[in-house]
Amino acid sequence: MVELEPRGNDLSPSEAKIVENPAVLWCVKALLLALLAVLIVSIVVLSCVPPVSKDALTHHLAVPKLYLRHGGIYEIPSMIFSYYPMNLDLLYMIPLYFGSDIVPKFVHFSFALLTAWLIFNYLKRRINVIYAILGVIFFLSVPIIVKLSITVYVDLGLIFFSTASLLFVLRWIENGFPLKYLMLSAFFCGLAAGTKYNGLVTVFLLTLFVPLLYSRYRGGGKPGFYKAAGSGMLFLFVALLFFSPWMIRDYFWTNNPIFPLYDQWFNPQYCSAQKSANLFIFRSSMYHESWWEMALLPIRIFFQGQDGNPQYFDGKLNPFLLLLPLFAFYRMGKEPEVLRNEKKIILVFAVLYFCFAFFSSDMRVRYVSPIIPPLVILGVFGVRKMFQGLGETSVSRTVQHIGMGIVFSALFFSLWLNAVYIFNQYREIDPFSFMRGKLSRDEYIDKYRLEYPAMRYINENLPHDARILFIYIGNRGYYCDREYIFDMRRNRSTLRQLVKGSSDAETIFLGLKGMGITHLLIRYRIFDKWVKTHFTAKDRVVMKAFFEKYVRLLFFKWGYGLSVLEDQSS
Repeated sequence: MVELEPRGNDLSPSEAKIVENPAVLWCVKALLLALLAVLIVSIVVLSCVPPVSKDALTHHLAVPKLYLRHGGIYEIPSMIFSYYPMNLDLLYMIPLYFGSDIVPKFVHFSFALLTAWLIFNYLKRRINVIYAILGVIFFLSVPIIVKLSITVYVDLGLIFFSTASLLFVLRWIENGFPLKYLMLSAFFCGLAAGTKYNGLVTVFLLTLFVPLLYSRYRGGGKPGFYKAAGSGMLFLFVALLFFSPWMIRDYFWTNNPIFPLYDQWFNPQYCSAQKSANLFIFRSSMYHESWWEMALLPIRIFFQGQDGNPQYFDGKLNPFLLLLPLFAFYRMGKEPEVLRNEKKIILVFAVLYFCFAFFSSDMRVRYVSPIIPPLVILGVFGVRKMFQGLGETSVSRTVQHIGMGIVFSALFFSLWLNAVYIFNQYREIDPFSFMRGKLSRDEYIDKYRLEYPAMRYINENLPHDARILFIYIGNRGYYCDREYIFDMRRNRSTLRQLVKGSSDAETIFLGLKGMGITHLLIRYRIFDKWVKTHFTAKDRVVMKAFFEKYVRLLFFKWGYGLSVLEDQSS
């Protein structure tokens, strides 16, 4: 085994001048800790409102609620997302069982805090506590991390497990390749895959990294192909072992262990022969972007992000996540070897993960979120490099002070961008109106979810044995306390199949009744457009007759209509 270099916690002359003054050091720590406390409290306050985010109401709360109602995990064919891995969703069942759908937000936020602890621990060992706290503040205040921290999603769990897996690989190398660190890395890697399918990218990358890193850094002569490959295979086996419960479940339900991914391989009978458009064709046709705009996508994602806007990546990053890491690789020759190696590994992981997510699907900030902690770590190294560079130059004291002022201004501006985002979240979410009792729970949800009045009508007026077909409701069923199914299954519309296979209105009615459907909940603005564009004139005549004879409207508000199925001629 090769002796590793000392940890890189030496101070530059500029840093040493601060450290030599205990009062200044104490003030810097106190200021950073105060900022951290304010940041955490701000996120907690933003979380103290009922859930209204899309994925929470379609998936991360809705499916656990159905499991609780059913008494356990069961197959829900009309919900394709119920086949996703659900490590965190199962945790949300605990507060839901006790009647709280706000506490799951704090469960999700706890994984951001755990990731912050990983960043703090790593930077403290490699630099010092000041930079470690700075890294924590920067990470927790990144706009997409703030947004995820106040919503019931699962991405923060994926981020934590992926970051832990990567950092344990670094500890594995640093400590001479002991088995326990490899097993811990594989364990967290498996949990990442079991949290969200994006974690499979982490599994793939680190399975490649392990034998390559073992071969490169083992020392003491060449370790041999079999030892290196064996390390990679052991890592993959353990990772898949902790992911396997979800694979087994999906295999028995769908014949596809990673359903709905690559379902054309496992269930070609359900898949259309038409290939989906790649990212560039999609963006060209949907958003009319030019070739140079698409070529700049890897850079634009750091500058142009907008919440809720798929064209602009449905989330917001900070430009300094791209800029600051560039300085981390300045004059690396003077650094300890272990630190140089770790920086390279962290950078390669971030770049490759981004490339896999970038080319595999429509671009969303959340899809590349596991690269945020590596970029934060590299960004903090970049800040330190700038301070070291200023201290080591032979320029005058005045020029050094100007340079330090520029670095501090850049840090302040980067954190200010994050602070502005948090302030805007307070304007958008308006937590104090709910917390002070100005708005009741129902009034607050009404303000953000237009379908909620129809849901309340369902819960208050429909019999408990009602079964509702949701048509263009955006799959948001969490607030519905009656049984419901979605119209779309495996990209096929139940209603459209009935209409296409029917010659009269009665056949459609009997088909829905045969499925146990008693009511329809329809978003008519989208439904009307869909009927005009996807049905022939003959189909529309049959559909019109069906609605006139067998559908009676019970409730309508904000474009959402609830109807009962009944034979009005009897």
